[in-house]
Amino acid sequence: MLKHKNVYLFPVLVLLFLSLVTTASTTMKTADARSTGTIQHLTVYIHAIDTNGGKTTLTGDEIEWYEGAAADAVFAEREPESAAEIGGAPDGYYIVNDSDSLNTYTVAPDAKVTMQIYDHTGKLEDLDVNWNEALTLEQFIHEFAKKDVFDLSQSPYHLTIQDGQVVSIVQQYTP
Repeated sequence: MLKHKNVYLFPVLVLLFLSLVTTASTTMKTADARSTGTIQHLTVYIHAIDTNGGKTTLTGDEIEWYEGAAADAVFAEREPESAAEIGGAPDGYYIVNDSDSLNTYTVAPDAKVTMQIYDHTGKLEDLDVNWNEALTLEQFIHEFAKKDVFDLSQSPYHLTIQDGQVVSIVQQYTP
């Protein structure tokens, strides 16, 4: 079974790379943790999503996400030898995750979910980028539970938290 999936992995990776060359990653350029009044924006790796008694929570590991020149600068500061060798942040982005702590966030029942790539069919050969595709929260919870074709826990997510609840979840595409 694993050998069969490897036959499709290279073409999928080539397709993903080519789509990245021709399309911007998302409309958000940076999403580091910042708070303005009752709205907070942060970027996390989601470790778990739980629904209990009609209340949905997600557990996430907060990260710092950088793109473009900001990514190159942080990459050069944190990994000077690698930056000198390759010139800039690989793939135009850089993630800093200095803490292993996990936080739990309450998700609003009407939270907006925006995806870039996920398993639509259960077939690796059908995996493709669909920029800024809207899902319901219920669809996202269902898709997040799937791990066999594309593990959504490996993608960073930009969260918008308003009045203590996650109101927006945007998947960040990474090549």
